Amino acid sequence: MRDPVTVNRANRHRGEVEAVIDGERRILCLTLGALAELECAFGAESLADLGARFSGNRLKSADLIRILACGLRGGGNRLSDDDVADMAVEGGLAGAARLVGELLAVTFADGAVAGPGHGAGPGSGSGSGQRSGQSPTPKSGQGATASP
Repeated sequence: MRDPVTVNRANRHRGEVEAVIDGERRILCLTLGALAELECAFGAESLADLGARFSGNRLKSADLIRILACGLRGGGNRLSDDDVADMAVEGGLAGAARLVGELLAVTFADGAVAGPGHGAGPGSGSGSGQRSGQSPTPKSGQGATASP
């Protein structure tokens, strides 16, 4: 008997990631609306400020909840921050931190969202020499860890 094939529905070129949250496969995406919500929540003046806020890899658990909730809403899930706070992310806290890091990475990586030369995040067109598909630099939030 063959193992079932799992199909990833997320389109990373659109900034989407897929994760199992509360036992369901869900799409997360930091749309412009989600990014605007995060700017307001974190008091950021621009996308560059928002990227800088996340680049320190020192996120609080409340930050993880807010980012996941915005990503879930951007992916078409109608959930409040309180709903997300009560949900279980596959892999626990470490899984949630990895998921946030991945979501930030696909959102802020040069060319990962809109193609080479048309990235929507901090550092877009900065001449970093990074090609789409390469691992983003730590400034994008990859490997974000939660602090107590």
